[in-house]
Amino acid sequence: MAKIHVTTTVNGEPVEFLCEPQQSMLDVLRGPLGLTGSKEGCGSGDCGACSITLDGRLVCSCLMLAVEAEGHEIGTIEGMASGDGLHPLQQKFLEMAALQCGICTPGVLVAAKALLDKNPDPTETEVRFGLAGNLCRCTGYDKIVRAVLETAAEMRGAKAEMPEAVR
Repeated sequence: MAKIHVTTTVNGEPVEFLCEPQQSMLDVLRGPLGLTGSKEGCGSGDCGACSITLDGRLVCSCLMLAVEAEGHEIGTIEGMASGDGLHPLQQKFLEMAALQCGICTPGVLVAAKALLDKNPDPTETEVRFGLAGNLCRCTGYDKIVRAVLETAAEMRGAKAEMPEAVR
C-alpha cells in the first residue's frame, strides 16, 4: 500500500512525514518523529498514557490515525518545556512528587495542561474530571490533583502580576 504524505505542526514546528493509511499518530510520534514521551499503555484509548493535543483538544494518539494530523497542530509532552525551563506543571509535579514510573506521567501532564489552558481556575472536582481519562497504577491521584491546583493558582498569580500589555 502506498504511504501518505502528511504536513502538520508538532510542538510549534512544521513537520512532514510519510505514513501508512492505518498507522496511528502514536506510532508516527514514537517512530519516524522520534518523540517517545507519549507512551502506549493500553492501545484502546482507555488509559491516557498516549495523550496529546490536536488543535488544543485532548486526544488519545493511539486512536488517532496519523493522516488525520494533516494541517493541524499537534502538542506533545516534549513541547511543554520552554528551552531548558520546565513548564510550571512539570516543575510542580517534581516538587510535589506527583509522579511515579513515568508511563502515565506524560499523558497526565498533557491532560493537565489542556485543562488549565481552557480553565485556569479549576475546582478540585474539575481537575479530577479533567484527568479522569488518565489512569495510573503506581500512585494515588491526590498529589497529582494538588499539583495541578497549586500550579493553576501560581500561574494565575504570575499572570495577575504581569503588566496588562504583557498579558
